[in-house]
Amino acid sequence: MLKLVLPLAAALLASPAFAQSSKLFMERPSGAGPLAQIPNFAALAKQVTPAVVSISVEARTKMSRGRGGQDFHWFGPEGPGSRGPDRDFAKGLGSGFVIRPEGLILTNNHVVEDAERIEVTIEYANGSERKLSAKVLGTAPEYDVALIQTEEDAKAPVAYLGDSDAVEIGDWVMAVGNPFGLSHSVSTGIISAKERRDIAPSGRSGLYDFLQTDASINPGNSGGPLINMKGEVIGINSAINAQGAGIGFAIPINMVKAMLPDLKNKGRYTRSWIGIRIQGLTPELAQSYGLSGTSGALVSEVVPQGPAANAGLKEGDVILSFDGKELRRSTDLPLFASMAGIGKEVPLKLWRDRKEQTVKVKLSEFPDGIAKLDDGSPAGEATPAQLGMTVGDITPQVQKELELDSDRGVVIRDVQAAGLAARAGLRPGDVVLSLNGQEVRNSKGFLAAVKPIKSGGVMRLQVQRGDAKVYVALKQP
Repeated sequence: MLKLVLPLAAALLASPAFAQSSKLFMERPSGAGPLAQIPNFAALAKQVTPAVVSISVEARTKMSRGRGGQDFHWFGPEGPGSRGPDRDFAKGLGSGFVIRPEGLILTNNHVVEDAERIEVTIEYANGSERKLSAKVLGTAPEYDVALIQTEEDAKAPVAYLGDSDAVEIGDWVMAVGNPFGLSHSVSTGIISAKERRDIAPSGRSGLYDFLQTDASINPGNSGGPLINMKGEVIGINSAINAQGAGIGFAIPINMVKAMLPDLKNKGRYTRSWIGIRIQGLTPELAQSYGLSGTSGALVSEVVPQGPAANAGLKEGDVILSFDGKELRRSTDLPLFASMAGIGKEVPLKLWRDRKEQTVKVKLSEFPDGIAKLDDGSPAGEATPAQLGMTVGDITPQVQKELELDSDRGVVIRDVQAAGLAARAGLRPGDVVLSLNGQEVRNSKGFLAAVKPIKSGGVMRLQVQRGDAKVYVALKQP
């Protein structure tokens, strides 16, 4: 009997397995589990909105948040200004939510900041309404959090606090608040991003770790809750991106829960600190240290007698991780350190002398009166022309003008507008203290150190600017 023998290719094409695998798309397996269901938003709104309050404030006019040129803005407070008998006042509206029935309410610091009068409006499930005076119990301005208390027992429904760490990108959320004074407005959307730490709403820097959402939020929503589908608060709505529709930011509620005892009992959140100033790594700075990437935080200055100084940290160290958490960006470190806990000893993984090492730092309370970074602006000659700047020796007159403690280094006297130094952020009045880790004593020594650096080589400058020190990297053209 003759057997029909098919070519191998034809046999494969005829097989069911090949027919399935050759499709230009994949079908969902039958046992892949249930499809996502749209939540019952109506039931969720009924559950949550009674705990959301309207906050009316009267404050000095410096409470106004409008600052041109900023991409990110606080949501509120919103409202008209009015003139008092001897000074200007601003009236504004914001939102908040009750966390204890007697009238303990969470909101944003910027809603109640500088307030001379606070009134809370509570709407009850039976349709009745009460307006109660309130006072500020505690604030954490660096995180934009405030805790207020009604003067009378509110007997109010409460919002339950959830777990913001469990939130995932793509999760459904509901925002509740009083946009433009329209009380108990709700909107829905999803979590569109997490860990937004590199923005400064209304130009005010702080220790932020925002959840990002596309739920519609507007001025007056400040202080209102962001709710998960269990009806739990997972964030405090705080800011918007003025340049983009549907981009808002909320403070994760787990951060706030850690602050509550201090806010209620001390009137402020006492954060921990390391005792350093830091900056991010540019590709040029990373190259100068022998690092393959820009992750981490570069120590630009160690505060004398602070926790870091006691632990042996040095200027020029690069911190790669804090208490086991990798630093993807330099902005991760201040947030991690501020909430780690006073008195806690934490390991820091460092990059020093082109190798990793670990030190332990015992954190202390962030002290009052830490000097801020100031801009130097003052008016021996030397001109490294290829760098686009002019430097000079620290004369007694320059030392007096800049209020310097010593004559160490060289002062930058002029920066060409489109030159290499300008593009790296150097300014007239900056004092160069070291080049690639070697101390700079005078302009002659500085030029001698620059001269042998070949084209493409990186110069890492330690610069004193006002009361602080920073690192700047330039690549030799």
